Amino acid sequence: MKSHKYILHFVLLSLMFPLAVLAQKNDEIFRAAGSPHNPKVQISFNKYYTAEGLAALSKKMADAYPDLVKRKSIGKSTEGRDIWMMAITNYKVGDADRKPGFYVDGNIHSNEIQGAEICTYTAWYLTENFGDIDYITNMLNDRIFYIVPTINPDARNNYMKEANTGSSPRAGMIPMDDDRDGLFDEDGLEDLDGDGSVTTMRRKNPNGNMIVDPKDPRMMIEIGPDDVVTAQRYEYLGSEGIDNDGDGEVNEDRPGYYDPNRDWAWKWQPDYIQRGAYKYPFSAPETRAVADFVLSRPNIAGAQSFHNSGGMILRGPGAEEDVSTYNRADVAIYDAIGKKGERMLPGYRYMVVYKDLYSVFGGELDWFYGSRGIYTFTNEIFSSFAYYKTENNNRDQMYEFEKDLLMGDAFTDWKPYNHPTYGEIEIGGFRKNIGRATPGFMLEEELHRNMAFTFYHAFHMPMLSVNNVKEKSLGGGLTEITAYIKNDRLMPTHASQDLKYNITRPDYISIKGANVVSGMLLTDEDFGVAHEQKNNPEKLEVKNIPGNDIVKVRWIVKGNSNYSIHVDSEKGGLASYQKK
Repeated sequence: MKSHKYILHFVLLSLMFPLAVLAQKNDEIFRAAGSPHNPKVQISFNKYYTAEGLAALSKKMADAYPDLVKRKSIGKSTEGRDIWMMAITNYKVGDADRKPGFYVDGNIHSNEIQGAEICTYTAWYLTENFGDIDYITNMLNDRIFYIVPTINPDARNNYMKEANTGSSPRAGMIPMDDDRDGLFDEDGLEDLDGDGSVTTMRRKNPNGNMIVDPKDPRMMIEIGPDDVVTAQRYEYLGSEGIDNDGDGEVNEDRPGYYDPNRDWAWKWQPDYIQRGAYKYPFSAPETRAVADFVLSRPNIAGAQSFHNSGGMILRGPGAEEDVSTYNRADVAIYDAIGKKGERMLPGYRYMVVYKDLYSVFGGELDWFYGSRGIYTFTNEIFSSFAYYKTENNNRDQMYEFEKDLLMGDAFTDWKPYNHPTYGEIEIGGFRKNIGRATPGFMLEEELHRNMAFTFYHAFHMPMLSVNNVKEKSLGGGLTEITAYIKNDRLMPTHASQDLKYNITRPDYISIKGANVVSGMLLTDEDFGVAHEQKNNPEKLEVKNIPGNDIVKVRWIVKGNSNYSIHVDSEKGGLASYQKK
């Protein structure tokens, strides 16, 4: 009885403190370069998490690092799930709300799942390496990250838990009558063979145009017009499904959707012009929640959204009609960051949406830049380059990869099935967790590289300082004070779009503790050219502090005092100088 009591006690302790039981000792680990040594929050990044799983992970990080993470719900999804955001910075240094902000989200589309894991990995990496890696420590001292792993938790769970192909559903689930027969196939796609995915149906047909590849029984080959065929012919019947609305057709009504990436209030077009748009801009609660949050944070200077797939680093404009929105100066900044991304992300290409893909109206990317003046990229995660680390556009290589490196784990072998409409058929094919979704053993590298690109982007948000202050006596009790305000990063405090529409207020450069007679912005110090601000000269308004440049201001003051100089920029943060 005594031994049973000890066993029960051990089991209860294991349930109460699972991480403590499983945690490794420091002397059992040799640190791998670029990874947290022995993280406080243990997360496996070779798998995907449901919306509830992601929420649990963000809570663990917030609980483990209260001085670095503030977690809150920014809104509710269509089905009432919280949309969780982690605001990550060193809250012990500076005013968190006044630091340059960087916004990150993922999983706007249901089946484009990797973005949520990238966001989670980014939050985890920041918290676990703070105080250990100088680059991370400095980043969190100077910046704040707003990280929303999934902005579409309902559709994420639908993709993971319900019958779907690798490409369905697109986004929010709304019953729709796609063929307008007055009937809804709300579950038009069915997992008939119970493998957890919607694969493919085929049927033997002497007049079919496909045969089984004699080299690989998983593959089907299309018969050419001159081929002499003696093998069994087949016809494809499409994705698994049944006629569950009784109209005599299979899968004609796919689960309906709206596309949250057509729902943003920039160049928005209705559904009859662009498929997927909902009622009006921000009519979906998910996009409305993100927009409200971003509008409440004028300090956000950079943003990153993660989609899949194709291996792309995308910038706007989404439509050719919007080309003039992006001027040469801002394109140069996008180019510098995007081309660096191509080196950091092998196999990825830096591209412009409308020019290299197709037109997108009402996209998140364009709203962030066009409406808020925020430099924003969208990364399309994963491409066939990753299979064998070489360029190969042959789609058949997925069969080879699945066999060589996944040991057959992502393909359902063809099996007979008695279909209520088609009779004797066969069901098989690739499961939904391959093609778009990065395989588990490759996932952490994908997450890390995309996170590093995010950090590079965030690093180049404005970094302001009072670089130098000079004094010159003018006689008669007057002193000339010249201050040099430096921006050490690539991005200006105001993008050209911001300047064009006055999205955020000017930057303020002020002097305190001095009797100011005159204040001015120096436009040419060598020739003494300046623009005087006659009203409130103590607090100079500056339209912009360019990237990798200096702004010069000057005051004429009466008397000599221990003054201080303060820089206040919504997107560039705060900086100050105190005369000693």
